[in-house]
Amino acid sequence: MSRVSFVADRWHVRLGAASLIWSRRTAAITAIMVAAAVVIGLVSLALGDYTLTLPQVIAALGDADAGLARTVVVEWRLPRAVAAAVFGAALAVSGAIFQTMTRNPLASPDIIGLSHGSMTGMLIALVFFGGHWAVHMTGALAGGIGAAIVIYLLSYRAGLQGFRFIIVGIGISAMLAAANTWFLLEADLETAMTASAWGAGTLNRIQPDVLAPVLIVIAVLLVALLAAVPVLRQMDLGDDVAAVTGVRLNRARLLLIVAAVALVAAVTVVAGPISFVALAAPQIARRLCASPTISLTAAGAVGALMLLVSDVIAQHVVPLTIPVGVVTVVIGGAYLIWLLSREVRRNLS
Repeated sequence: MSRVSFVADRWHVRLGAASLIWSRRTAAITAIMVAAAVVIGLVSLALGDYTLTLPQVIAALGDADAGLARTVVVEWRLPRAVAAAVFGAALAVSGAIFQTMTRNPLASPDIIGLSHGSMTGMLIALVFFGGHWAVHMTGALAGGIGAAIVIYLLSYRAGLQGFRFIIVGIGISAMLAAANTWFLLEADLETAMTASAWGAGTLNRIQPDVLAPVLIVIAVLLVALLAAVPVLRQMDLGDDVAAVTGVRLNRARLLLIVAAVALVAAVTVVAGPISFVALAAPQIARRLCASPTISLTAAGAVGALMLLVSDVIAQHVVPLTIPVGVVTVVIGGAYLIWLLSREVRRNLS
């Protein structure tokens, strides 16, 4: 039986044997981010060569007989907007998991090489095994998990140390980036052009038949990860505290890494590697929530909003339509510079 109780500034939600404690500020920030994402999503459905007003967009979503407006909104633009929101949330949750496990704000899949690993697996599948999306998904997942295993083994020294994990990951990322360039040089012209456009991180080629199964995979992973929230809270307190409270660290890390890599791989197989959302969204969410820990739901909401805004900029603000990955790199690069300078000042003080 479900029950919601209020203690001080927190909500205690109990669903059968499971329970979740949520601060009111975190709930409010999450609700605001979700509402903002819905508004930006509606704006993205209205903009384009066939411009619509927001009332026309809402009418087209609810009226099956809206004619051309419904075709434009539902069939042409809605899959891309849904992909941007869900992919942003998936990347942000993946980044939140890695940053919590390593207790380091620089730990994200695109910084430590997991996105490049997924891209390597995807390129191998594309070049050697053809063009079916299931093969690409398998390749991306295998590449990401393979990169994570190598980084974990090389950085493990009587425990997982966040700084060593990141440094090893950056090295592996550089090696995989070089391998990806070599694969593109060795591929035939058509494959190389397809892979190059995909490698920039783009939502221009979203197809509903491929998007639907990927969205199901991401939804299952996100729901399953809600069960891991208590474990993440204990791991955030340190390995010793987590072990004392009953967390089986190696097993928990393995399952969380596989789930986080699977989220990145699912996004990568459709949209290519989209950088910096996984890095920035969890830390923005943590600061907005004024919390020492990262809320997966708040991070997911911020990630969805970030990628939706980036996609609107990529489509409608700059003079030419560019891959959304270019916009996230520009925004995320500025955030990374600010974060690094802040960390340096804090270490020197």
